[in-house]
Amino acid sequence: MNPLAKELNDLLAQQSPHVLEMLSDLGKNLFFPKGILTQSAEAKDKAHKFNATIGIATENGGPMYLQCIQDKLSAFDPKDIFPYAPPAGRPELRALWREKMLQENPSMQGKKFSNPVVTNALTHGLSIVGDLFVGVGDHVVLPEMLWGNYNLTFGTCNGGVIKKHNTFTADGGYDVAAFKTALKATAAEKGKAVVLLNFPNNPSGYTPTVAEGEALVAAILEVAQAGCNIVAVTDDAYFGLFYEESMTESLFGKLANLHPRILAVKLDGATKEEFVWGFRTGFITFADGHQEAKADVLTALEKKTMGIIRAKISNCPHPSQTFVIDALRNPAFPAQRAEKVQVMKGRALKTKQVLDSGKYTEAWDYYPFNSGYFMCLKLKTVDAEKLRIHLLDKYGVGTISINKTDLRIAFSCLAEKDIQELFDIIYQAVKDLA
Repeated sequence: MNPLAKELNDLLAQQSPHVLEMLSDLGKNLFFPKGILTQSAEAKDKAHKFNATIGIATENGGPMYLQCIQDKLSAFDPKDIFPYAPPAGRPELRALWREKMLQENPSMQGKKFSNPVVTNALTHGLSIVGDLFVGVGDHVVLPEMLWGNYNLTFGTCNGGVIKKHNTFTADGGYDVAAFKTALKATAAEKGKAVVLLNFPNNPSGYTPTVAEGEALVAAILEVAQAGCNIVAVTDDAYFGLFYEESMTESLFGKLANLHPRILAVKLDGATKEEFVWGFRTGFITFADGHQEAKADVLTALEKKTMGIIRAKISNCPHPSQTFVIDALRNPAFPAQRAEKVQVMKGRALKTKQVLDSGKYTEAWDYYPFNSGYFMCLKLKTVDAEKLRIHLLDKYGVGTISINKTDLRIAFSCLAEKDIQELFDIIYQAVKDLA
């Protein structure tokens, strides 16, 4: 083991031994090298005459660039576009995102948590979680209605075992009891669990009520108190897109500093929150289970995170970080974002109005949805994959089949005026097959 990794592990062993136990073998071996990047950072501060360290080309006191590219980006200083960004992300962006999280999540006020580390969007954050905490055979607790990429990230890439629980109760609420049962089973078998809390949920478009959210946190706490180490990950990809009765905060704030056996990890990003999917800018934030300050623990986790970023992608794109900084500082940003959220809300409510008309009762039910981008039909008479293919081939309509009965509809990309027509077409396609 590298001495730097051992140093970080020794620190965790002294200050938060349960966090050390949560790490995968790879996570234990990770460190941030004192190599080119560290030496270049020192040179940036002290090399006042010549700086011959990091591998970029310079010209006239700034980065070298092609004018044909800079012409398209003339609103921005070349130094904020062309050089490498720091491995943890631009400090200004990290500070702005931390401030944003505190403003939007009152439960995070007064909690001890790390500065967000910039990731190459939220999927990259999930990959980091997998590398740090999911070893071969470790259990990842998820609802049956899950984003399929979790299987690839945690199962195929990291060797974890996906443990699913029922998503909804018979009366349409989130099935907290099923979650608790699955978590207890993992605790009994492994003594460690990685829990994924994805709200608003993909594919169902559901966010729990405040009471359901509190019950999920209580279940996690109860299992931790019984001796299980829990990595509680909030996948907040669709944060802020709340339309009807639901909690409107991430559960990260409730989980932070809750118990020494609970490590809270928040994943979020500008991608969907700010409607900039192609920017690929996300964040990973840690909070351990101690109510008193444990800055060294958070620093150790940040350094291990920087180590895996350095190892796999070196650093995240600089231009998109600059664009997000500029947006977050723009006085018009909050109002413009709120306007787009209202458009999305209108589409969700129109979808519900159409589905509640009673016209389609013989063909399908629908799962609860109150947020996010999606909703799911539960088909009664036809196979979802056969319906998907028939919709494409005969009607030129694209949908996603989740399993034999469930068909996902992204109302996020449908104008309100088109929603009625879409479901009429799906209904006709069901009748074709039936």
